[in-house]
Amino acid sequence: MGITRRQFLAAASASAVALAAANAVHAGADETIRVGLIGCGGRGTGAAQNVLEAGGEVELVALADLFPERIESCLGYLRDPKNGLDGVKVDPDRCFSGFDAYERLLALGEVDLVLLATPPGFRPAHFEAAVAAGKHVFMEKPVAVDPVGVRRVIAAGEQAALKGLRVVAGTQRRHQEDYLQTIARIHDGGVGEILAGRCSWNTGGLWSYDRQEGQSDAEWQVRNWLYFDWLSGDHIVEQHVHNLDVMNWVLRAHPLRATAVGGRTQRVAAKYGNIYDHFAVDYEYPGGIRVVSMCRQITGCADAVGESVVGTLGRANPAGSIEGLTSWRYSGNATNPYVQEHRDLLAAIREGRPLNEARTVAEATLTAILGREAAYTGATITWQEILASKLDLSPHVREFGPLAMRSIPVPGRER
Repeated sequence: MGITRRQFLAAASASAVALAAANAVHAGADETIRVGLIGCGGRGTGAAQNVLEAGGEVELVALADLFPERIESCLGYLRDPKNGLDGVKVDPDRCFSGFDAYERLLALGEVDLVLLATPPGFRPAHFEAAVAAGKHVFMEKPVAVDPVGVRRVIAAGEQAALKGLRVVAGTQRRHQEDYLQTIARIHDGGVGEILAGRCSWNTGGLWSYDRQEGQSDAEWQVRNWLYFDWLSGDHIVEQHVHNLDVMNWVLRAHPLRATAVGGRTQRVAAKYGNIYDHFAVDYEYPGGIRVVSMCRQITGCADAVGESVVGTLGRANPAGSIEGLTSWRYSGNATNPYVQEHRDLLAAIREGRPLNEARTVAEATLTAILGREAAYTGATITWQEILASKLDLSPHVREFGPLAMRSIPVPGRER
């Protein structure tokens, strides 16, 4: 029949993935899905609340965090009657703290789904471990802070597909109806051929954590994680990844290369670690499409958060409107995307339907890392170069103790 060995193996691999998804064990409509939370800070607590609000038979049965007081505060919030949450079934023997807390939680056979919400530097290891343990996964964005971590997430995502596990990421716009309908119209030619785009996340400063007397370097950095590249990836990765994911989604591609600028102008004190407070990136996508990306965390400046694209027949705001030869505006009901992403995940688990967002969120994360590294170095960097890079920011911390802060990047110097 003229089929080559390469074609045969590719077809066999695709069939194996489809068969694994079809045959995966899944919960029925009336079966309880038991959830474990790894990372009990603000976003983790919010994710636990969202999955309980998503409906159906769902129970939160286990918590893990590096710090025991985070577990206590998380439980206090979730059990507060004014929040009206049912399904919090966490016993003391299912609360784990310390560096191995995630491993002990994942060893619980009764946990079906895990929420990964620690600082992003830990995400690749936690995602790998969750997939190896056979758990369905919700993981917050971003999913890595360096190219080595991105490749680990992509590989683990492929293993999740083979095992028939469902994976959803915290890029909630992909579950937001105004974005879904608008981008579907863009893909159907609503603005014609796309020529250019723009996205931004320009806001004021965020929280910071002052170092306490007697605290080790490692503990302070983890508690103040936003401001260290090995933990957050810098704010272009930790926050602006949302907008960059939308641009990849709209353009159905990742960028080919990036040139960027960035620096520190307001956040220069030691408590702000080694990250920048502003970036501007020129991304080039296939077909010569250019996307201008800006992000800033500087108090007292103009805010701007969103995305736009311009085509031969008009322009669009992916959050709900198209202007041009045929104008349109989303008029449906608003839904909470932070809850909807969990509804979609739970439905896929119950129905045995494939759902795996690991690669899309990994590529969005790498898009942000590409822009960051272009700014940090002052070089124009290609997608293939960043994807193959050996850059690994993690010091693989497993205990609190001395930990030197990485230097603040200076463009024009080797990194």
